[in-house]
Amino acid sequence: MTNESRVVLYTDVTNDLERRVWEHQHSELKGFTKKYRVNRLVYYETYSQIDGAITRGKEIKGWWRSKKNALVEMLNPHWADLSIEMFGRLGGPSPFCGGSG
Repeated sequence: MTNESRVVLYTDVTNDLERRVWEHQHSELKGFTKKYRVNRLVYYETYSQIDGAITRGKEIKGWWRSKKNALVEMLNPHWADLSIEMFGRLGGPSPFCGGSG
């Protein structure tokens, strides 16, 4: 994920991408991502096992910015916010946050 200026690149692991993106877009997560307004999904990978996802996340976190940028640009050259296409909405209520279900 990144912010509007693309200055920040943030890598994390989640078992629910839609929920995690919604949390970032609505500043639900305190700390670094809220401070730097990290709210745009520009790249993601899926894994069937959490161990593979954690290993890959750590690998990417250790890369230089130029290598991370190249990874994003390989599949998303315009740095489009993929969440809009994936989830069909931006700013709408999430069925995963703030409810009792």
